Amino acid sequence: MQILLAEDDQDTARLVEQGLIDLGHQVTRVADGDSAMRIGAQDNFDVVVLDRMLPGIDGVEVLERWRAAGVSTPVLMLTALGGIMDRVAGLEAGADDYLVKPFAMPELAARLTALLRRPPLAESAVRLSVGGIEVDLLKREVHRDGREIHLQPRELALLEQLMRNAGKVVTRTMFLERVWGFYFDPQTNIVESHLSRLRSKLNEGFDSDPIQTLRGVGYRLRVDD
Repeated sequence: MQILLAEDDQDTARLVEQGLIDLGHQVTRVADGDSAMRIGAQDNFDVVVLDRMLPGIDGVEVLERWRAAGVSTPVLMLTALGGIMDRVAGLEAGADDYLVKPFAMPELAARLTALLRRPPLAESAVRLSVGGIEVDLLKREVHRDGREIHLQPRELALLEQLMRNAGKVVTRTMFLERVWGFYFDPQTNIVESHLSRLRSKLNEGFDSDPIQTLRGVGYRLRVDD
């Protein structure tokens, strides 16, 4: 794997870098947020290990800027802050996973491998159309009844899951597994908050909401609109 490691603590950085190299990975190491922002935006990496407390631009802001620019590289965020709101902030910024310091190197390596298990998009399924909603997953373009809608990567991923399962229920657990790669419930409202933003953008200027909430069950994209 080609891995970007953004960590300012030299001891931690050396430990992680050498551990990843020993496993056969190629590592590019930076020690501040500005460098991470610039190099990570090139999108040439398989995965990023990103420290939250970087000098200059902190890790959360780096990640938010990457996601806003359409960089979809999987990101594992390292943090010394293990509180629930700290975890939520990282997830909301677009992190795919997080690991609280101190950590064991085998766990870090296993989590990075897990992030790359997501299957690539099939060539026959990069364009989706349900009702008046059309999505081009390669170009990351979304239109509803011809009107272009600008979505953040997570919002697009949620819409993709709804469209691939149009007319069927998509549960909160399914979203967590397929969009965030979590096989546990982090006990946050991350799914609900992203769906709220998706709905707001998708429905602006329209009278109907194509996303149906089935309380206690999940969400479903209507196919009869």
